[in-house]
Amino acid sequence: MAAPVLYIVPTPIGNRLDMVPRAVDVLQSVALIAAEDMRHSKPLLTHFDIDVPMLPYHDHSDERVVSRILSVLGGGESVALISDAGTPLISDPGYRIVDAAHREGYSVVPVPGACAAIAALSAGGLPSDRFCFEGFLSSKAQARLQQLQSLQDETRTLIFYEAPHRVLDSVRAMAEVFGAERMAVLARELTKMHETIRRAPLAELADWIAADANQQRGECVVLVQGAPAQEQALDAEAARVLQILMADLPLKQAAQLAAKITGLKKNLLYQAGLSLQSD
Repeated sequence: MAAPVLYIVPTPIGNRLDMVPRAVDVLQSVALIAAEDMRHSKPLLTHFDIDVPMLPYHDHSDERVVSRILSVLGGGESVALISDAGTPLISDPGYRIVDAAHREGYSVVPVPGACAAIAALSAGGLPSDRFCFEGFLSSKAQARLQQLQSLQDETRTLIFYEAPHRVLDSVRAMAEVFGAERMAVLARELTKMHETIRRAPLAELADWIAADANQQRGECVVLVQGAPAQEQALDAEAARVLQILMADLPLKQAAQLAAKITGLKKNLLYQAGLSLQSD
């Protein structure tokens, strides 16, 4: 008998053709589907001829729901976790049950599939080698401003989800904090009929959203280019400390110790040490 598994199953974010075959196979094979909203998920499951008992689950569900899911796993049968759209846990419910399954020793298996954040990043034209996902900003203006200010020097591409009725205020706040010329992307209604991907500096993007009420409808992902890296200079005192340490230590160790003494970055000190060695 196969060991029970908690499957994390993505569902389409708009276009049903994005439902991967493996997701359909898994959902047809499990004993129970834990769904964020059963009413929302039922038409999708019916479309793919999936007739499996469902249980409503979200991160505010009481312990009886978690216990029910764990009891099914404990009985040797598998469970699938789905959200309304996209990959569970990515600004969607699921953390508590995944954590509980791991703690109880059950296998947790992801089924790769639709994710609005990754879809937007792949098509947005901003650097994608390093990025950070920030999810939804606060609905309160002051708290939202503080969140953005904490990200002001972040050099990675930033990914946000935003409600349509707040997207204009959020983009305007981003322009205020990050600067009007910082490049950004609005990816709206991805995979749907009115899909829009617009890339522009933040101030221009805000004006464009304000001028077209349609851009304040539907599901929104906002990407913002990271801040330019701030290069640190090696001052005379830091250079003196590095040279003293290099006299008795290998360069790597000298750079590590100099970083602790000066507060400068180890890589900066290491590169400076290489230059000193070559002089």
